[in-house]
Amino acid sequence: MAPAEAAPERTRIDKWCWAARFFKTRSLAAGAIAAGHVKLDGNAVKPARELRAGDLLEIAAGDVVWRVVVCGLSTQRRPAPEAQRLYEETAESRKKRAADKEMRRLAPAPGSDLRGRPTKKARRQIKGFNEGL
Repeated sequence: MAPAEAAPERTRIDKWCWAARFFKTRSLAAGAIAAGHVKLDGNAVKPARELRAGDLLEIAAGDVVWRVVVCGLSTQRRPAPEAQRLYEETAESRKKRAADKEMRRLAPAPGSDLRGRPTKKARRQIKGFNEGL
C-alpha cells in the first residue's frame, strides 16, 4: 500500500469539481466552468483557476444549483463518501435544493413521463390532432 499523499495547498478548479464528483469527467467540468456554470465567490472563472480551502463555489449542474464551501483539496477522484468530505454545502443551498426537488415532484415538466416512440394509438391521436388544425 502506498503512503498517503499530503493534500495540496491549491488545485485547479476543474480538477477539484471532477474529484468532488460534481461532473463525470474533467472535460465536462472544464466546459461547465468555461460556460460560466461554476462561480468562485460570485465571479465566473476559467478552468485553470486555482482553488483553496475556504473558497465559496456556486455550481450549476443540470437543474441543480449547489453553493458549497471548499473544505479539502484533492486532485484524484475517490469514492463518493470521500469526495463529500471535500466540501460542505451551505444551509440555504440545502433548503433551496430540497424546495426545488419538491417542486419538480409536485409539478413535473410536461412530457417527462413519455419514453421512446409513440404507440399506435398515440400516433393516431397525434395524426388526428394535426389534421384538425
